[in-house]
Amino acid sequence: MASQPAPQFVLASASKARRLLLVSAGIHPFVYPSKFDEDQIELTTPPEYVTTLARCKAETVAPQFANGLVLGCDSVLVLQGEIYGKPENRDDAIARWQAMRGEVGELYTGHTLISPKGITLTRCAMTRVYFADPDDATIEAYVDSGEPLNCAGAFAIDGRGGLLVEKLEGCHTNVIGLSLPLLRRMLEELGYRVTDFW
Repeated sequence: MASQPAPQFVLASASKARRLLLVSAGIHPFVYPSKFDEDQIELTTPPEYVTTLARCKAETVAPQFANGLVLGCDSVLVLQGEIYGKPENRDDAIARWQAMRGEVGELYTGHTLISPKGITLTRCAMTRVYFADPDDATIEAYVDSGEPLNCAGAFAIDGRGGLLVEKLEGCHTNVIGLSLPLLRRMLEELGYRVTDFW
C-alpha cells in the first residue's frame, strides 16, 4: 500500500492517558481539547453514545486544522445495564466501586478520525473488565488517591486501578482510552501507515 505524506496528528482530548498511549506508540500528537459540551448528547445505547461524542469532539476541532488528522474519543463503562462516565464526586466514586466489585463491566470507547480532506471515520471498541472484590477500606483508599475521579468507570487500568482488576477480555489499550489496534486499522482505511507518524 502506497502511503501518502502524513498530516499533523491532532488529539481532540485533554486526556493525559490518551496522549501517553499515542506517545508510547510513537505518535506525538498536537493536543487540542475540544471543550465540546457533552451534556447536550442524550444517552442512547453505549456504542451510539460514545461514537456520537467522539465524532462531535473531532468535528469541533477539525476546522482549526487545515492539514490535521483529528482524533476524537470518548469512553463509558456499562455495568448491569447502567452507563457510567466519570464519577461526580468522592461519594459517587465509592458507591460505584461498591457496585462494581466482583462484577464484569463493558468498557466502550468511541473513536473518530477526520482526515485533512474531510473524510470522517467513526468506530467503537468494547472490552470486558472483570473487577476484583476489594473491601470498603481499599475502595475508600483508592478513591482518596484521586485517580478514579477523572476516569470513565472510576478506575484507571494503567494506574492504581490495575490492582483492582482481575482480567480483561479484548483490547487492553481501549480501557486506557483508545484502542491502538483499532486506530491502526482506521489509519490504514484512510490510506496511512502508523509508521508515517513516527
